[in-house]
Amino acid sequence: MLEKTIEQKLTVMVKKAGGIAVKFVSPSFAGMPDRLVLLPDGLIAFVELKSPGKRPRPLQESRHRLLRSLGFKVYVIDKPEQIGGMLDELRASRLSDLRH
Repeated sequence: MLEKTIEQKLTVMVKKAGGIAVKFVSPSFAGMPDRLVLLPDGLIAFVELKSPGKRPRPLQESRHRLLRSLGFKVYVIDKPEQIGGMLDELRASRLSDLRH
């Protein structure tokens, strides 16, 4: 399966969840994740998409650590089956925030 196919499934599932999955391009800051996922209630996450079994490059992993240190959620998805779990986890994080 191609990375592009997984990316298309992500955009469709995010749209069904009421959000958008914006293609994220940062020419002056290489290694940033592929998509910015924006869901209702201000939920935001970065998503790095990979072909099945592929891992992020070292620069990408460095950017992921930076984003996480700033408090952002960063997901690496290499199988379409991971998309639903990512969306569930994001929505659950919002419920957790509301309880505190």
